[in-house]
Amino acid sequence: MNRELKRVSFVVLAMFAALFVSTTFIQVVQADALRLDPRNTRALYDSYDTERGPILAGGTVIAQSVPTGDQYAFQREYPQGELYAPVTGYYNPTQGSAGIEQYMNDYLSGTSNTQFLDTINRIVAGQAPKGAAVEVTIDPVVQQAAFDALGDRQGGVVAIEPATGRILAMVSSPTYDPNVLASHDSKAVVDAYAALEDDPLKPLTNRATSGDMNPPGSSFKVIVAAAALESGKYTPESEFPNPVSFQLPGSTSEVFNWTRAACGPGETVTLKEALRQSCNVPMAELAIELGDDAIREQAEKFGFNSEILLPFPSGKSSYPSDLDDARTGLTGFGQYEVRATPLQMAMTSAAIGNDGDLMAPNLIDRVTGRNLEVLQSFEPELMSETLDEESCVQLTDMMISAVSDGQSNGARIEGVDVAGKTGTAQNGTGEPYSLWFTGFAPAENPEVAVAVVVENDGNLGHHSSGNIVAAPIAKKVIEAVLNK
Repeated sequence: MNRELKRVSFVVLAMFAALFVSTTFIQVVQADALRLDPRNTRALYDSYDTERGPILAGGTVIAQSVPTGDQYAFQREYPQGELYAPVTGYYNPTQGSAGIEQYMNDYLSGTSNTQFLDTINRIVAGQAPKGAAVEVTIDPVVQQAAFDALGDRQGGVVAIEPATGRILAMVSSPTYDPNVLASHDSKAVVDAYAALEDDPLKPLTNRATSGDMNPPGSSFKVIVAAAALESGKYTPESEFPNPVSFQLPGSTSEVFNWTRAACGPGETVTLKEALRQSCNVPMAELAIELGDDAIREQAEKFGFNSEILLPFPSGKSSYPSDLDDARTGLTGFGQYEVRATPLQMAMTSAAIGNDGDLMAPNLIDRVTGRNLEVLQSFEPELMSETLDEESCVQLTDMMISAVSDGQSNGARIEGVDVAGKTGTAQNGTGEPYSLWFTGFAPAENPEVAVAVVVENDGNLGHHSSGNIVAAPIAKKVIEAVLNK
């Protein structure tokens, strides 16, 4: 073989090798990412030949395909669109998809590997193609209660079953109607999507799980107290200096309690009393004693600094790194660069109520085929062990006191021990507060853990607080669960 022919042969072989590698990479490594990419309109167009499976919540249809008679054959319909938009997302060949519609698309469109035999049987029997049904964990009664309680306020609500991690409610406000994004009028969909994107209130953002996350404020004191108890160096009766203000080390900044007074009459105050009265000064002192590493380690056991899949990804709640004492002190009451979602704070309360075991939060119960066969079911899964049992008992008792006769009493329910903590977080000088509540009930055997965030002062200006606005919302969600 002459030299030129060898060169050509090597070039051809190299080209075939490159083609083989790139094709394999696309089909194997990038397959899921390409399938889930909302810009992948070809897959969306192809799947319109199939009657897309419904999404169900407690037997209620929250998304379904209806025949249209046009070239698409079916159009997606959301009977209670605004109520369930944070869960279902939307589905359209022009704008792609989001939420469950996107992340369970292979089942809904009938293209998952588990549906292969069904596809063969359907072809043999001459049946029309049909996707599988996805049943979510959302309880319609609890979802409606959370939606009504939040109302037109800007924020989010998440309710979780502590023993299983099943998400019972997920509400975000302002919301949107996914039906306007399901139309087959491409121009109307593009215009509607652009209007939603341009809306300064960001209705497409799921504030329950992501978005521009808020500082958790005093609701984060639960995590700082957990770190203290787990260290073995503190108990609920551990005492801290009780001045009116506390100057942060190496800083000219001072920390004050919400009341601008001392945390009670004594020269010292216990950890339990500091949590009950939601005092900032002793919690800043405690945070500095613990150090940022200990607080971060505890926060990460609860899920901070991790992406959670529901199956769609949530935003990462964050606790910062490499802090000096002044900044660590601010994190003691959920300020500086601490950020959280309602999902994260609900997970925190759920773990405390479940003897320290944090169950992975989950939005899917099961997937069923056209003949009601179960294609996939989701079992409770332990995500992490956050606290020992004694610390949980102590922290629960402290949180009960905060609700029964403390600064979180807006969540109090007659005849029920509610464990919880409010937060009124600052977002900068002159900026509106973020108002929080996180907790669980009944405290002795929790059926639900809930977290609420209300942005923009709850539309009440700086006269608002987490106890005035967020705690009553959480109370209604808890009551909806307990009254079922």
